[in-house]
Amino acid sequence: MDRRSFLKTSALGGSAAAASTLAAPAYAQGNRTLTMVTTWGRGLAGVHDAAQRVADSITAMSDGQLTIDLKAAGELVGAFEVFDAVTSGQADMYHGADYYFVGQHPGYAFFTAVPFGMTAQELANWYYQGEGMGFHDELGQIFGLKSFLGGNTGAQAGGWFRNEINGPEDFNGLKFRMPGLGGEALGKLGASVQNLPGAEVYQALSSGAIDGTEWIGPWADEKAGFQEITKTYYAAGFHEPGAGLSVATNRNVFEELSPGHQKIIEIAAAEAHQWNLSQFLFNNGAALQRLQSGGVKVLEFPDSVWDAFGKASAETLDAYMDDELFARIRASVMDTMSASSRWINDSEGAYRSQRDRVLG
Repeated sequence: MDRRSFLKTSALGGSAAAASTLAAPAYAQGNRTLTMVTTWGRGLAGVHDAAQRVADSITAMSDGQLTIDLKAAGELVGAFEVFDAVTSGQADMYHGADYYFVGQHPGYAFFTAVPFGMTAQELANWYYQGEGMGFHDELGQIFGLKSFLGGNTGAQAGGWFRNEINGPEDFNGLKFRMPGLGGEALGKLGASVQNLPGAEVYQALSSGAIDGTEWIGPWADEKAGFQEITKTYYAAGFHEPGAGLSVATNRNVFEELSPGHQKIIEIAAAEAHQWNLSQFLFNNGAALQRLQSGGVKVLEFPDSVWDAFGKASAETLDAYMDDELFARIRASVMDTMSASSRWINDSEGAYRSQRDRVLG
């Protein structure tokens, strides 16, 4: 049996089990409570905020007919266990970064980020105007989920390092935290890649269990306190140029809801996507200034490193092209990037360049 057939068979079997074992929904006077588990520690800047935004919006828009009981990572299940918890019916929905679940299917990476992939605006273009939402649903049908984008961090930083990176060889043997296909690409440069939940990263960096880490960007990184451990920070990264977050509901649970309540979940997720992106972009600039004032050295990788990132990223993505669904998603993404980025560069890109020149 090939890998694709195995995934389908396993997933459909899991969905059937979920249908028979799903806990009875919590009702009170016509109202319903849905349990949302997340990949985020409670209070993690931006990412937990996005989950809370979705939960609060669903409750508000339904006039309390749908109440979301939000469980942070570790409160019901671990950060990386939320996918299985929702597909099995242990929880009703999750909020998280879908690239944590490339072990279920590598196509999930595209709904967070792939190395040298889409910016936040390009992701939105593809998802809401192109084929992205349809592909997200196609994956969901395999695993018994109904998924929507529900947050975005914008472009993520290259990360925190104990020592400067002067060439690709400096990654050899480096213990570095980076999830998703970006982490796989970094591994091709010899790094020992770790996939740690966000709530565990500070302790791992502080203890020396890892030599460096990417997290999100200046605001969230400052809140996490990484500048207390090291002062070497790379602002631009190759791995997550516009990282999307997702809301996924158990498909049986979703289909039990009224069309109005289904639409509320969809709209709450979409609103959180834009709200969260602006939250990160609004806060990052001031946070970067504070980090620099506190002695953080903000650097850019040399061209030789960027070239190595590009080669490793292409090899990583190419390795999954025998999966038919992954190949179709990748082709769709590349077509959208080519079509939409040209106009963005020619219009907004040119304008911003001239604005910077004129205003100094």
